[in-house]
This record gives sequence, structure tokens and C-alpha cells, in this order.
Amino acid sequence: MNKLNLGTQAAGDVEASRGFSTGLTMKTVWDFECFDKSGNLKWQELQRPNIITTQGLNNLLDTYLDAGTQITSWYVFPVETNTTAALTMTYATPAFTEWDGYTESNRQIFNPAAASGGVMTNSAGKATFTSGETATLYGAALVGGGSAASTKNDTAGGGVLFCYSKFSSSKAVESGDTFKVTLTVTIANS
Repeated sequence: MNKLNLGTQAAGDVEASRGFSTGLTMKTVWDFECFDKSGNLKWQELQRPNIITTQGLNNLLDTYLDAGTQITSWYVFPVETNTTAALTMTYATPAFTEWDGYTESNRQIFNPAAASGGVMTNSAGKATFTSGETATLYGAALVGGGSAASTKNDTAGGGVLFCYSKFSSSKAVESGDTFKVTLTVTIANS
């Protein structure tokens, strides 16, 4: 009598998907430069990190995913108080003091090139301020929206404080100095 053995055998491998993203990372990095009256570089702060405020993040989500009103003009301004960045900062309650001792009549426009590869920067059109006094600076902020976002020291216009960057240490400017700000925004899969 012949016996026939029947059975099944299974084998398999589990492979994790490579290149799958579980989220996004968004950051802004700031470069600051100060030049004297003759155009000589006095000091610089490069690749300074910042904080994107909760107000800024909420505005981004509301605008992009919930039909919120797009802010079409954003403005940069320097800060003259030694204030640590916090998520809770808002346009109406920034916790820092804006420096308004520059000769330009308004906050300077953030004028970036179109995004490419998840990066947007104003390096070709830096926000530039001409100092009208001797002062000590500590950082800068990016704001937009509201009825008076371009107005120096406005906190009542209903705008959005998107982000704020603080220097590693205080920096001095003198009358006639030129202070330039480059802001680079990056968003990528993480």
C-alpha cells in the first residue's frame, strides 16, 4: 500500500514600505546682516532658528484646508526687547517690543520668490531697514493680515504673528546702518 502525504506549506516576508512619510516638517530660518554707512559688514547672525506661533500654524491650516481668507501681504520688522520666543505669542499680544527706529515709514514687505522644492525665500529681495538711531536689536518677526499689518507698532489691526526669531545675543545698530533680513521657509515630508 502506498501512502500519499498531502499538506500545505506557506512562506512569506514582511517588508516595511520605504519612503513613506508620516508627517510634514515646516521651519523658517533667518539670516540677519548689518552694514555701516559705507556698506561694510558690521555683524551678521546666520541660520537663526525661530518659532512658528500657534496663531501662525492655525492661520496656515484655516487658509489652506478650511477656506480661510488668504493673507496676501506679509511684513518683517525688527525687535528691540530680549524676549524668548513662545508658541502663545500673537499679533495682538506679541510679548516683545517692535523696534520702530528705522527711517522707512512702514514695516518692510516679505517679498519671496515662488516656492520651489518646498522652499520659499526672500534672498533676492531682502527686507531692508535703515537705522535712524543708535539701538540694540534682539531679533525679528513676520506678520500679516489685518487692517494695518504694514504699520509700525500696530497690534490692534487683527493680523497674524506667523513667526519670530531671536538673535544668539543682542546686536547694536547706529544711525545710518543698514539692517537686512532674509527669511527662508521650508516644508518637507518628515
